[in-house]
Amino acid sequence: MKTAIIVQNLKCGGCAKTIISKVSEIQNISDVEVDVMQSKVSFHSNSEADSLKVKETLKSLGYPSIDEENGLTAKAKSMVSCMTGKIS
Repeated sequence: MKTAIIVQNLKCGGCAKTIISKVSEIQNISDVEVDVMQSKVSFHSNSEADSLKVKETLKSLGYPSIDEENGLTAKAKSMVSCMTGKIS
């Protein structure tokens, strides 16, 4: 099933590169796409449980979904993820 999650703190191609890399590593997730302008992460998954894994992974990288708290910790994590994406 195709799923899209609107996330916070998504600012650039570095962020997108990190998100694609990490989310693609999750089992049963494919066709990961990131739209920086709309802050949207889209992917195909086999189940709702797999989609929740993606949501949790995004949160751990500093990109919580739009319906979650976006505290200082999440913003700091997203900066690190962004820089990692720019370097690699």
